[in-house]
Amino acid sequence: MRRFEAIFAQAAARKGGAPALEALLAETPSKAPGEIAAIPDHRILAAMTRRIFYAGFSWKVIDDKWPAFEAGFDHFDPAACAMMSDEKFDALLADKGIVRNGAKIRSVQVNAQLVLDLAREAGSAARFIADWPDGDYVGLLEIFKKRGSHLGGDSAMRFLRMIGKPAFVTSPDVIAALIREGVVAKLPSSKKDMAAVQAAFNTWSKQSGRDLTAISRTLAMSVDSPPRH
Repeated sequence: MRRFEAIFAQAAARKGGAPALEALLAETPSKAPGEIAAIPDHRILAAMTRRIFYAGFSWKVIDDKWPAFEAGFDHFDPAACAMMSDEKFDALLADKGIVRNGAKIRSVQVNAQLVLDLAREAGSAARFIADWPDGDYVGLLEIFKKRGSHLGGDSAMRFLRMIGKPAFVTSPDVIAALIREGVVAKLPSSKKDMAAVQAAFNTWSKQSGRDLTAISRTLAMSVDSPPRH
């Protein structure tokens, strides 16, 4: 595994120099813990839901329909969504204003309960996320995978990045870079693999002072294919 500066130099060479790469990295800024902690829990649930519905659909379709999602899911009030009745579920399933995917609609109820549970544990779900150490990012992913719905794979990763939490995303380009650097041999699918990825990111963060998002995007832009970060 090379030092981060070598990977950064490779990405910079592909993107027209270090200033150009820095400008690209600045397009996906992370937020300070205090900024993340200030996000209301109904916006945390909304971001989770948006990310889940993005998967497998055109993002533009979801964005265009989002006002109907907000109205249909009571503006993502966690208590209201957690208490979703069968009648409410059926009404949402019949609502042409949203994407009528039954499993994803039901995931909102499960994830609303998760938001409420995290709020009881830490004061708010946002505070729980903000206080979680970046050095154990994979531990946070495991919580969302086990206690949430449709938050496995890269859904939780992209949700966290969406709200400003430093986050690496195991996109094809990032995986290609990790394989190139000898961190993993294939798409990481086991806890051992994810621990190796976390350790590599922690090392690169110490070397560079950069957060998980910046390192992840640098890795993606260092491979010889169009970045899909």
